[in-house]
Amino acid sequence: MSMSKKLGAEFIGTFWLVLGGCGSAVLAAGFPDLGIGFLGVSLAFGLTLLTMAFAIGHISGCHINPAVSVGLWAGGRFSASELLPYVIAQVLGGIAGAAILYVIATGAPGFEMGGFASNGYGEHSPGGYSLGSALVTEVVMTFMFLIVILGATDQRAPAGLAPIAIGLSLTLIHLISIPVTNTSVNPARSTGVALFEGGWAISQLWLFWVAPIVGAALAGLVYNWLGSED
Repeated sequence: MSMSKKLGAEFIGTFWLVLGGCGSAVLAAGFPDLGIGFLGVSLAFGLTLLTMAFAIGHISGCHINPAVSVGLWAGGRFSASELLPYVIAQVLGGIAGAAILYVIATGAPGFEMGGFASNGYGEHSPGGYSLGSALVTEVVMTFMFLIVILGATDQRAPAGLAPIAIGLSLTLIHLISIPVTNTSVNPARSTGVALFEGGWAISQLWLFWVAPIVGAALAGLVYNWLGSED
Protein backbone atom coordinates (compact mmCIF):
# COMPACT_ATOMS: atom_id res chain seq x y z
CA MET A 1 0.00 0.00 0.00
CA SER A 2 1.38 3.44 -0.93
CA MET A 3 2.32 5.90 1.78
CA SER A 4 -0.19 8.46 0.48
CA LYS A 5 -3.03 5.95 0.93
CA LYS A 6 -1.83 5.02 4.41
CA LEU A 7 -1.67 8.67 5.44
CA GLY A 8 -5.06 9.36 3.89
CA ALA A 9 -6.52 6.48 5.89
CA GLU A 10 -4.94 7.76 9.11
CA PHE A 11 -6.34 11.25 8.44
CA ILE A 12 -9.86 9.93 7.82
CA GLY A 13 -9.71 7.56 10.78
CA THR A 14 -8.61 10.24 13.24
CA PHE A 15 -11.16 12.64 11.76
CA TRP A 16 -13.91 10.10 12.50
CA LEU A 17 -12.60 9.37 16.00
CA VAL A 18 -12.71 13.04 16.99
CA LEU A 19 -15.98 13.81 15.23
CA GLY A 20 -17.69 10.69 16.58
CA GLY A 21 -16.22 10.55 20.07
CA CYS A 22 -15.90 14.24 20.92
CA GLY A 23 -19.06 14.94 18.95
CA SER A 24 -21.02 12.63 21.23
CA ALA A 25 -19.67 14.54 24.24
CA VAL A 26 -20.34 18.02 22.85
CA LEU A 27 -23.65 17.41 21.09
CA ALA A 28 -25.33 14.56 22.95
CA ALA A 29 -23.90 13.92 26.42
CA GLY A 30 -25.85 16.62 28.22
CA PHE A 31 -28.84 16.94 25.91
CA PRO A 32 -31.98 17.53 28.03
CA ASP A 33 -33.89 14.32 28.79
CA LEU A 34 -32.09 12.37 26.05
CA GLY A 35 -28.45 12.90 27.08
CA ILE A 36 -26.24 9.87 26.64
CA GLY A 37 -23.94 10.66 29.60
CA PHE A 38 -20.51 9.15 30.34
CA LEU A 39 -21.61 5.68 29.27
CA GLY A 40 -22.78 6.90 25.87
CA VAL A 41 -19.62 8.90 25.25
CA SER A 42 -17.49 5.88 26.22
CA LEU A 43 -19.38 3.71 23.77
CA ALA A 44 -19.08 6.34 21.04
CA PHE A 45 -15.29 6.42 21.29
CA GLY A 46 -15.13 2.63 21.28
CA LEU A 47 -17.45 2.38 18.30
CA THR A 48 -15.56 4.94 16.24
CA LEU A 49 -12.34 2.99 16.76
CA LEU A 50 -13.98 -0.38 16.12
CA THR A 51 -15.61 0.79 12.88
CA MET A 52 -12.41 2.36 11.60
CA ALA A 53 -10.35 -0.69 12.52
CA PHE A 54 -12.53 -2.77 10.21
CA ALA A 55 -12.61 -0.02 7.54
CA ILE A 56 -8.95 1.00 7.30
CA GLY A 57 -7.02 -1.57 9.33
CA HIS A 58 -5.96 -3.34 6.14
CA ILE A 59 -4.77 -0.03 4.64
CA SER A 60 -2.80 1.74 7.36
CA GLY A 61 -3.14 -0.46 10.43
CA CYS A 62 -5.66 2.02 11.87
CA HIS A 63 -3.37 3.65 14.42
CA ILE A 64 -5.34 6.96 14.37
CA ASN A 65 -3.36 7.96 17.46
CA PRO A 66 0.27 9.15 17.76
CA ALA A 67 0.69 7.15 20.97
CA VAL A 68 -0.36 3.96 19.20
CA SER A 69 2.18 4.60 16.45
CA VAL A 70 4.90 5.16 19.06
CA GLY A 71 3.88 2.03 20.97
CA LEU A 72 3.91 -0.11 17.83
CA TRP A 73 7.31 1.32 16.91
CA ALA A 74 8.66 0.56 20.41
CA GLY A 75 7.24 -2.95 20.09
CA GLY A 76 9.02 -3.53 16.79
CA ARG A 77 5.80 -3.54 14.75
CA PHE A 78 6.19 -0.21 12.95
CA SER A 79 8.92 1.49 10.93
CA ALA A 80 10.62 4.55 12.40
CA SER A 81 10.67 6.14 8.93
CA GLU A 82 6.84 6.21 8.88
CA LEU A 83 6.37 7.47 12.43
CA LEU A 84 6.50 11.24 11.81
CA PRO A 85 4.28 11.18 8.67
CA TYR A 86 1.70 9.11 10.53
CA VAL A 87 1.68 11.51 13.49
CA ILE A 88 1.26 14.53 11.21
CA ALA A 89 -1.64 12.90 9.35
CA GLN A 90 -3.30 11.95 12.65
CA VAL A 91 -3.00 15.44 14.12
CA LEU A 92 -4.36 17.02 10.95
CA GLY A 93 -7.26 14.55 10.96
CA GLY A 94 -7.99 15.40 14.59
CA ILE A 95 -8.01 19.11 13.83
CA ALA A 96 -10.31 18.58 10.85
CA GLY A 97 -12.72 16.53 12.96
CA ALA A 98 -12.77 19.23 15.64
CA ALA A 99 -13.33 21.90 12.99
CA ILE A 100 -16.40 20.13 11.59
CA LEU A 101 -17.69 19.58 15.11
CA TYR A 102 -17.22 23.29 15.87
CA VAL A 103 -19.16 24.27 12.75
CA ILE A 104 -22.03 21.95 13.71
CA ALA A 105 -22.07 22.89 17.40
CA THR A 106 -22.05 26.64 16.85
CA GLY A 107 -25.17 26.32 14.71
CA ALA A 108 -27.30 25.90 17.85
CA PRO A 109 -28.73 29.07 19.46
CA GLY A 110 -26.96 29.97 22.68
CA PHE A 111 -24.13 27.50 22.16
CA GLU A 112 -21.41 27.66 24.82
CA MET A 113 -18.03 25.97 24.46
CA GLY A 114 -18.14 24.38 27.89
CA GLY A 115 -14.68 22.88 27.44
CA PHE A 116 -15.46 21.53 23.96
CA ALA A 117 -14.58 17.97 25.07
CA SER A 118 -11.04 19.07 25.92
CA ASN A 119 -8.81 17.15 28.31
CA GLY A 120 -7.68 18.73 31.55
CA TYR A 121 -6.62 18.40 35.16
CA GLY A 122 -7.16 20.39 38.34
CA GLU A 123 -10.14 22.69 37.95
CA HIS A 124 -10.52 21.48 34.36
CA SER A 125 -10.82 17.81 35.33
CA PRO A 126 -14.48 16.70 35.33
CA GLY A 127 -13.96 15.36 38.86
CA GLY A 128 -11.41 17.96 39.98
CA TYR A 129 -8.51 15.46 39.94
CA SER A 130 -4.97 16.74 40.39
CA LEU A 131 -2.13 16.91 37.89
CA GLY A 132 -0.57 13.84 39.52
CA SER A 133 -3.78 11.83 39.22
CA ALA A 134 -4.18 12.86 35.60
CA LEU A 135 -0.59 11.94 34.78
CA VAL A 136 -0.84 8.48 36.34
CA THR A 137 -4.22 7.85 34.73
CA GLU A 138 -3.10 8.75 31.22
CA VAL A 139 0.16 6.78 31.45
CA VAL A 140 -1.51 3.64 32.83
CA MET A 141 -4.59 3.77 30.57
CA THR A 142 -2.43 4.20 27.47
CA PHE A 143 -0.08 1.45 28.64
CA MET A 144 -2.98 -1.00 28.97
CA PHE A 145 -4.49 0.17 25.67
CA LEU A 146 -1.27 -0.70 23.86
CA ILE A 147 -0.95 -4.04 25.64
CA VAL A 148 -4.40 -4.91 24.28
CA ILE A 149 -3.51 -3.65 20.79
CA LEU A 150 -0.20 -5.50 20.66
CA GLY A 151 -1.72 -8.69 22.03
CA ALA A 152 -4.85 -8.64 19.89
CA THR A 153 -2.85 -8.06 16.70
CA ASP A 154 -0.21 -10.68 17.51
CA GLN A 155 0.01 -13.34 14.80
CA ARG A 156 -0.82 -15.95 17.44
CA ALA A 157 -4.07 -14.23 18.47
CA PRO A 158 -7.45 -15.27 16.98
CA ALA A 159 -7.65 -13.83 13.48
CA GLY A 160 -10.17 -11.12 12.67
CA LEU A 161 -11.22 -10.28 16.22
CA ALA A 162 -8.67 -7.58 17.04
CA PRO A 163 -10.96 -4.61 16.21
CA ILE A 164 -13.55 -5.83 18.69
CA ALA A 165 -11.06 -6.23 21.54
CA ILE A 166 -9.42 -2.88 20.77
CA GLY A 167 -12.71 -1.00 20.47
CA LEU A 168 -14.04 -2.46 23.71
CA SER A 169 -10.79 -1.63 25.50
CA LEU A 170 -11.13 2.02 24.49
CA THR A 171 -14.70 2.00 25.78
CA LEU A 172 -13.52 0.60 29.13
CA ILE A 173 -10.71 3.15 29.33
CA HIS A 174 -13.24 5.96 28.91
CA LEU A 175 -15.53 4.48 31.56
CA ILE A 176 -12.61 4.57 33.99
CA SER A 177 -10.98 7.87 33.15
CA ILE A 178 -13.58 10.36 31.86
CA PRO A 179 -14.05 11.67 35.43
CA VAL A 180 -10.29 12.17 35.81
CA THR A 181 -9.10 13.77 32.55
CA ASN A 182 -12.07 13.52 30.18
CA THR A 183 -9.92 10.73 28.69
CA SER A 184 -7.23 11.38 26.15
CA VAL A 185 -4.85 8.41 25.60
CA ASN A 186 -4.53 10.08 22.19
CA PRO A 187 -2.54 13.29 21.58
CA ALA A 188 -4.25 13.94 18.23
CA ARG A 189 -7.70 13.77 19.81
CA SER A 190 -6.56 16.19 22.54
CA THR A 191 -4.91 18.61 20.13
CA GLY A 192 -7.85 18.96 17.75
CA VAL A 193 -10.38 20.13 20.32
CA ALA A 194 -7.84 22.10 22.40
CA LEU A 195 -7.09 24.37 19.44
CA PHE A 196 -10.75 25.41 19.35
CA GLU A 197 -11.17 25.71 23.12
CA GLY A 198 -7.88 27.64 23.44
CA GLY A 199 -6.64 29.13 26.72
CA TRP A 200 -6.41 26.56 29.49
CA ALA A 201 -6.80 23.62 27.09
CA ILE A 202 -3.69 24.68 25.19
CA SER A 203 -1.71 25.29 28.38
CA GLN A 204 -2.53 21.79 29.69
CA LEU A 205 -2.09 20.02 26.35
CA TRP A 206 1.51 19.05 27.10
CA LEU A 207 0.37 16.38 29.56
CA PHE A 208 -1.85 14.75 26.93
CA TRP A 209 1.15 14.35 24.66
CA VAL A 210 3.73 13.31 27.21
CA ALA A 211 1.70 10.82 29.29
CA PRO A 212 0.16 8.79 26.42
CA ILE A 213 3.48 8.56 24.58
CA VAL A 214 5.32 7.43 27.72
CA GLY A 215 2.64 4.84 28.49
CA ALA A 216 2.62 3.56 24.91
CA ALA A 217 6.41 3.30 24.65
CA LEU A 218 6.57 1.38 27.93
CA ALA A 219 3.88 -1.01 26.70
CA GLY A 220 5.81 -1.66 23.50
CA LEU A 221 8.90 -2.59 25.47
CA VAL A 222 6.97 -4.73 27.95
CA TYR A 223 5.11 -6.62 25.24
CA ASN A 224 8.42 -7.36 23.50
CA TRP A 225 9.29 -9.36 26.61
CA LEU A 226 5.81 -10.66 27.39
CA GLY A 227 5.05 -11.91 23.91
CA SER A 228 8.47 -13.30 23.06
CA GLU A 229 8.92 -17.01 22.53
CA ASP A 230 10.83 -18.74 25.34
